[in-house]
Amino acid sequence: MRSVLALLVFSLPPAPLLADTILARSDVTAVTIYAEGARVTREVRFDAAAGRHQLRIADLPEGVTPDLIRLQGADGTVPGAFSLRDTGFPAAAPPATPDLDALIAAAEAARAIAARSLGEIDARIAASEAQVGFLIGAEIEVSGQPPADLAALAARVGQEVQAARLAALDAGTARPQAQAALTEAEERLVALVAARDDLRGQQSGRAELTVAIEQAAAGAGQLTVTHFIEDAAWRPAYEADLTRGDAPAVVLARDVLVTQNSGEDWYGVQLTLSTARPLERAEPSQLWPELRRVEPPQPEIAYDSMAREMAAPVMAAAPMADVALPVIEGDVLAWRAPVAVDVASGIEDLRIPQDSLTFTPRLEARAVPRQDARAYVMATFDNSGEVLLPGPVVLSRDGGIVGMVDLDLTPAGAEVELPFGAIDGLRLTREMPRNNQGDAGLFSSATARSEVAVIRVENLTGESWPVHLLDQVPYSEQAELEISFTADPAPTETDPKGARGLLGWRFDLAPGAQKEIRLETQLRWPEGLELR
Repeated sequence: MRSVLALLVFSLPPAPLLADTILARSDVTAVTIYAEGARVTREVRFDAAAGRHQLRIADLPEGVTPDLIRLQGADGTVPGAFSLRDTGFPAAAPPATPDLDALIAAAEAARAIAARSLGEIDARIAASEAQVGFLIGAEIEVSGQPPADLAALAARVGQEVQAARLAALDAGTARPQAQAALTEAEERLVALVAARDDLRGQQSGRAELTVAIEQAAAGAGQLTVTHFIEDAAWRPAYEADLTRGDAPAVVLARDVLVTQNSGEDWYGVQLTLSTARPLERAEPSQLWPELRRVEPPQPEIAYDSMAREMAAPVMAAAPMADVALPVIEGDVLAWRAPVAVDVASGIEDLRIPQDSLTFTPRLEARAVPRQDARAYVMATFDNSGEVLLPGPVVLSRDGGIVGMVDLDLTPAGAEVELPFGAIDGLRLTREMPRNNQGDAGLFSSATARSEVAVIRVENLTGESWPVHLLDQVPYSEQAELEISFTADPAPTETDPKGARGLLGWRFDLAPGAQKEIRLETQLRWPEGLELR
């Protein structure tokens, strides 16, 4: 039904509703969507005489923010004061549809003409059939009539019957065309009435913008309306494909997911996606003077021993965690869709392809034998281009999907690390050898504790892998608790990226080869204390 509405109604110029009031419709031509909210641009075209008028635009969505409405008139059209009614039309007063009303009236007249034409044909057929029936069934006195008179009478009756039947045949030949014309007229009328009902249904849930305009000369006018809606958003989505070999590469395809619930569909709009955040706070925090003073110490309130024993222990408040929130630094970024886009209201995550970026990664097989039985492919590369916004990433290795992760906000120039699935042929083990008493690698006393672990990596694949093995030892912030470790071979890195207690070994592992690491940890503390 929307196509009927577009063809029969929206292609026609609006007609004046009253002497100085013009009812006009608007077309959404451009939309800029932010992380939250969207700026919508509408074009309003109308015909008006020279002078002042009230322009009624009754097809805006509900929820438009009045403070963010902006008007721009074309040459010869000067907008003035405006008002917004966001409550929609009451049921008892449907919005005026003068163009459709005129088309419906014309369709009703055409249907009446077609029905009359068909009725006239049916009347001619009925009259001819009645005439034939009368002539055939009439009783004529023939006794005493001369033969010549009887012959003339018979010839005359035959001629009349023939003429009546030919007239019926002619009328019957014209009847299908008349019936088709009536059917077409009725279908057109039904379509127009349905289109009017659809338009009224759309406008009944819409806001109405009334604008005072001054038209310099009679003729066509144009007004651009820009407003803001909150029920729209977009977010990025990625597909990362790792291709290994002599020249490894990571191709990061970027898409965007668009959602809008404005209550209206956007057809053929120029879509722009912006990283600006108009709904967030725009001003910095403010500091206020902090008054401090010193006073004589206050005496502590004395409690008797019974009160101290009965007093419930006071739990210390848990420290507040420092949560790192993604922040976009630098200038606002914007992406424009290369072609016009249709976005229906209520749609969830319309996916629009954006572009792809290619990076040269540094590959390694990440091994964490304390937790995993297999190593995993890790690709690290520098984001040499623009900022990468946070979003889900579908991961593929050599054309096969291996999983999905979330990409954090990555500024330009920062390092990106992505996993690309397990390597089934790189087997990991971490064993604690037993002592003479059968205890598995753990030795403890009242003031000491030691642990021995044997870590192995075995390459069962047909290719060599650069392995990055990670393990850990505990760390202490107390002078009373001494922690030391020995490793054979020694780790190539300690506390990587500031992670205390983590140890790392980097080595190349040939096909069929095995690497073994022995790690021993010792903890010592004074008597009278317990290890926690």
